[in-house]
Amino acid sequence: MLGDAEERELLERMRAMELAPFRFQGWLGNRKTQSFGWRYDFEDASFTAADPIPGWLDGVRRKAAAFAGVQPQDFAHVLLARYDPGAGIGWHRDRDVFDKVVGFSLNTPATLRFRQRTPTGFRRANVEVAPRSAYLLSGEARHDWEHSISPGEELRFSITFRTLSDKGWRIVSA
Repeated sequence: MLGDAEERELLERMRAMELAPFRFQGWLGNRKTQSFGWRYDFEDASFTAADPIPGWLDGVRRKAAAFAGVQPQDFAHVLLARYDPGAGIGWHRDRDVFDKVVGFSLNTPATLRFRQRTPTGFRRANVEVAPRSAYLLSGEARHDWEHSISPGEELRFSITFRTLSDKGWRIVSA
């Protein structure tokens, strides 16, 4: 989905940024992040305006939109993340202020894990996300399954675009 030169430029920009440790209900995560457009705060469950989405993300935003079948401006939120070796993400569903999710993996591959509760446990699936590739979470995969990212052995970056749900639009329009 992304070319080598495009990935190099994105990585250069992201490496130059001061990403902050991810904060979740009083603890610090092992990844560093920066939100643009809108920001969900996991400390107090607030949803507030963040700095505007930078212009240097316009090209990848257009690709994400084409991939998801939406317009680029429909992506009201973008999250940049740095995963140092050993960093991953635990099981979760994205917050209900968001709808469609398109993520790009940069620098190294990642294993995106899925699980869906069943009467006897969980149904599980793994998807290997190659560098420069994208994934889309929508519909059942977005709303009925949890996902996580396995800890990696090498430095990895990601760019995640999110559209707003009806609930998200009601909040930002208030």
